[in-house]
Amino acid sequence: MRLLVVEDEKHLNKTLTERLTKIGYTVDNCFDGEDALYYIENTQYDGVILDVMMPKINGFEVLRIMRDRKILTPVLMLTAKDSDEDIITGLDTGANDYLPKPFSFAVLCARIRAMLRVKENISGNILEIADLSVDTVTRTVKRGDDIIELSSKEYSVLEYLMRNKGIIVSKEKIEENIWNYEYEGTSDVIKVYIHHLRKKIDDKYEKKLLHTIKNVGYVIRED
Repeated sequence: MRLLVVEDEKHLNKTLTERLTKIGYTVDNCFDGEDALYYIENTQYDGVILDVMMPKINGFEVLRIMRDRKILTPVLMLTAKDSDEDIITGLDTGANDYLPKPFSFAVLCARIRAMLRVKENISGNILEIADLSVDTVTRTVKRGDDIIELSSKEYSVLEYLMRNKGIIVSKEKIEENIWNYEYEGTSDVIKVYIHHLRKKIDDKYEKKLLHTIKNVGYVIRED
């Protein structure tokens, strides 16, 4: 899941970026509204964490421009402006949620998970297909009664495929959603992670779920 953190307070921005990355999100960050619009218009994000009081273009205006341009990416607003009027302005402009500062990181993560569930029309935290399940909160992966240990990137690739189960996704699309702008690798890396995933979630099981579609991409589905 790829997020954009837009916060002009550099220490908070750095802390949020590092902590969200540590728990498995792919995170880009910037410090003003002008850069935020550039990132949002040129990258497909699953969610945006958007401060209100920022240089160049404030968060309300960034959000208004997004919605005017039919960019429907979910937005969670972070701000010290917590009056009823400001909250109403944010929500009426198109924010999905509003979290006043100061806040706990645990609450922020719960709000992000809830926002993303609504975006994808998912009612709970468990993604399932056949006997494979992924708990997106605990990051526990099971095949039947077996708990499968995955690296952070293996998990991220699997979660992305599970969120798009039945849909063929290209190597480039996986790369775009799993790595941020600092990544300088090639799509050959995706082949490596798919190979590792297949060994762990498919090889010893009769029903195969992870499929390669030649010259197109990959898909999780029951054949």
